[in-house]
Amino acid sequence: MNDFVLPGDKIGFIEEIGSGSNTFDDGDTIRASTAGILIIDKKAKLAQVENGKQLSIPKKGDIVIGSVSAVLSSMIAVVIHYINGKPNHSGVECICQNPDKRRILARVNDIVALRIEAHLNGAIHATMDEPELGVLFTKCNSCAGSVVPLRDRVKCPNCGYMEERKISSNYEKADFLKLRE
Repeated sequence: MNDFVLPGDKIGFIEEIGSGSNTFDDGDTIRASTAGILIIDKKAKLAQVENGKQLSIPKKGDIVIGSVSAVLSSMIAVVIHYINGKPNHSGVECICQNPDKRRILARVNDIVALRIEAHLNGAIHATMDEPELGVLFTKCNSCAGSVVPLRDRVKCPNCGYMEERKISSNYEKADFLKLRE
């Protein structure tokens, strides 16, 4: 079977076939993650999509670095820029749940490090529960000046504004931050 598929196209149910390259499991169904030719190996019961260009989708356990694009009380959305230290230009987003809705994990435009937990219902879920995960770089939310990290918050030496954040143990230690200054 050689059909042309587009990203998100249904290939089959997880009970019938496995997810190969350029496909993903949304919890119920195997779907294409890129445009290309669908190849199903009936012997191995595996589906894959062949295409000249690979779409980088992080897998469970991968460490991703990205910029926060949206903040809600229960989660943040992050545009992924690096997967395991390698640049990623696909524009893929993930979400990170915030179990304590009173706590601010990050703000829009913060640079964060996350670990991918799962692919559920067509969304990539991540966490920042480990010490090295969390905010890697941020600016003052009041005056846009540089901030100083404290244990669980940041403080602006210019205006004195303090705000809660989930600070990474690697805060301002990453090489790519020098490109933004």
